[in-house]
Amino acid sequence: MKFSENWLRQHVKTTATRDELAATLTAIGLEVEDMTVLGDALDGVVVARIIECAKHPEADKLQVCQVDAGNGAMLQIVCGAPNARPGLVAPLATIGTKIGDLTIKAAKLRGVESNGMLCSAKELGLDADASGLLELPADAPVGTPLADYLGLPDASIELKLTPNRADCFGVRGIAFDVAAATGCEVEPLETAAVPVQSDATMLVELEAGEKVPRFAGRVIEGVDATVTTPVWMAERLRRSGVRPISFLVDVTQYVMLELGQPMHAFDRDALQSPVVVRHARSDEQVKLLDGRTATLDEDFLVVSDSTGGRAARAVALGGIMGGEDTKVGTTTRNVFLEAAHWIPSAIIGRSRKLGLHTDAGHRFERGVDPELPPIAIEYATRLILDVAGGVAGPMIDVVRAGDMPKPQSVVLRRERLARVLGAKVADADVTRMLGALGLGVESVGDGWRVLVPTRRFDIAIEEDLIEEIARIHGYDAIPTTLPGGATRLVSPSAASHGRMSSETRSSEHDARRQLVARDYLEAINYAFVDADLLAKWQLSDGGVALANPLSAELGVMRTRLLPGLVAALGRNAARQQSRIRLFEIGKTFAASGDAPIETRRIAAVACGDAAAEQWGEGARKLDFHDLKGDLDSLAALSNAMLEYRASTRSFAHPGRSADVYRDGACIGWIGQLHPRLQQALDLDADVYGFELEFESLQARALPRASALSKYPSVRRDLAFVVPESVSWDDMRATVRRAAGEALRDLRLFDRYAGKGVENGFKSLAMALILQDESRTLIDRDVDGVVANVVAALKSEHDAVIRS
Repeated sequence: MKFSENWLRQHVKTTATRDELAATLTAIGLEVEDMTVLGDALDGVVVARIIECAKHPEADKLQVCQVDAGNGAMLQIVCGAPNARPGLVAPLATIGTKIGDLTIKAAKLRGVESNGMLCSAKELGLDADASGLLELPADAPVGTPLADYLGLPDASIELKLTPNRADCFGVRGIAFDVAAATGCEVEPLETAAVPVQSDATMLVELEAGEKVPRFAGRVIEGVDATVTTPVWMAERLRRSGVRPISFLVDVTQYVMLELGQPMHAFDRDALQSPVVVRHARSDEQVKLLDGRTATLDEDFLVVSDSTGGRAARAVALGGIMGGEDTKVGTTTRNVFLEAAHWIPSAIIGRSRKLGLHTDAGHRFERGVDPELPPIAIEYATRLILDVAGGVAGPMIDVVRAGDMPKPQSVVLRRERLARVLGAKVADADVTRMLGALGLGVESVGDGWRVLVPTRRFDIAIEEDLIEEIARIHGYDAIPTTLPGGATRLVSPSAASHGRMSSETRSSEHDARRQLVARDYLEAINYAFVDADLLAKWQLSDGGVALANPLSAELGVMRTRLLPGLVAALGRNAARQQSRIRLFEIGKTFAASGDAPIETRRIAAVACGDAAAEQWGEGARKLDFHDLKGDLDSLAALSNAMLEYRASTRSFAHPGRSADVYRDGACIGWIGQLHPRLQQALDLDADVYGFELEFESLQARALPRASALSKYPSVRRDLAFVVPESVSWDDMRATVRRAAGEALRDLRLFDRYAGKGVENGFKSLAMALILQDESRTLIDRDVDGVVANVVAALKSEHDAVIRS
């Protein structure tokens, strides 16, 4: 929201300086993103009129101008502006005036005397336009100081508003907050009804149900559409970031910026009654003010007239933009003003569907006060009658009373306010602050009953009122105190949700610390991604599309963490980072009925060398086993035994990836991305990653103490030749089953394939650690276990002892 400082001060008579005002706005939650001071040093710059122009004798691009500065004598000025011409009114910097770092002096330019400087808007610091002289209206009073004529000095202030403060999309809405914070009151708005001097009207019908509960309008006949927009209005628009177009259009923009209510002006003679607000028809088209033709569907709302039949022609895209066929122009004599209330859900996302962004749509998406339409019509009518003349017809105000939002009553308890803030605020201060915000305040026994006006969509419960008191009272005024009380044990709910460790669950903090210790950096990505990205991964199934995405590239809730995490890796790789390790813990979403299913997951990605560059170890590329070691270290936090089985997922490398199982259930994936996917993602390096359901990884069995055996253990090393297709996991399970309770540990310490081993076979060497709790094992015991293991491996896997 961008506005003029002087415009704001017209609504609230605060004595705060400009810097104090900016600091106050930021302190109360209306962050000042930018502030441009305008016309702060224009002493000596006056309104002047060029009387004559002659070609400079020594320069083709210069003119010698005779200028009337209002002091009774002509001044000779040499000027090179392309728009300098007789009759033009423009700013003149007189002798001795300082413009930026330049002090104006009498001088000779190519041998011709010049006694001042005619100025552009950029030279005066009023605008970025340096294409020519700043052209002032022809009736501007010559000799008047430019600062007085343009209402300077001033400042253009731009606020970064949060989505919940839709009421501050108008200068008057901001004024309420400033008044509350500075101890002032908002000046009353002149909204008295204009005299009705015509019976001209327009029949309006609402057929969009609760989506458009109010539509106000008025016919004004006999206006002069060629009239110039008054300087004071044009300047306020410019300082608010809006370029003046024509008076009738500028009035609607002005009212929107001041009150927050978007409006539209139709050429009445181009409309056929009745006007009907309805849903668009499938593939219906409307030509918009920007020249493009929009093709609509039933999700859109339109204003239609009865040209060609009742409600046959769409003349405006509801809540977003007017139509080309009924726009006002210089030949317009009769105007139909419109101001309606479109509920946010009826407008959200529609502009983006068409690739549009309009001020009206931006406001309606966030919510506009439903009481404003008739007020805006009266206000705009008065402005038009005062400047462009004409006669006003009766107010048209069609309301669906049952669908109109009602003011809400919220009780604020004195004790609750003090408890939440940690400080007491005087009753008189609470009453003053809430009243200055435009809320109705009534004292009751234990606090206040507050009537919240319909413009404040963000206030619904007691905590909202407490927040209002906190920000207006000042967060700096609330004392900082250390928490007191007895230390509490971790609640079962906190532990069960993984926020803290427990005997049966490892924590997120433990997982983060472990991955950081293994050289990973934590990444936080948006929970929404590009649908095309999910399609490349073939992970689109179950995707939840956003109704109101920030952009087309962020239109779907993520179904997995890996696509966003690999995209982050790619952006880092594109910036000359060769060794990258990232991890993320977050939620994924899958469509299911009315509400998506949320799953908390953990993922990591890596590429480049296995270790950072160093002198003590040679460079080696990362491989599957490096990442498996990282994952196993995570599993160790919850004493989990993970099982790895070859994966056939579409995004996975067919020989370097595995599905991860725990207790027989698949909980995730690990491995290298498929080369085709890496190519589609423009990744030059091999990328490895893993992703698992985090809660399944966190769970751990309750630890149980057991006595250590007093008797020594025995180790037997065995090497078997088995077919290449036999996995170690299958062999391990067989060995554990055959060895029985005497087996304390099983270790694979060697894998060999090559000379001495037949093609298609491999040699696996393992260590069996045997121990009994009641006695020392003798050779006969150990030989029996070994015999059972050898027999079982031969029977189940065709394994033979390697000689």
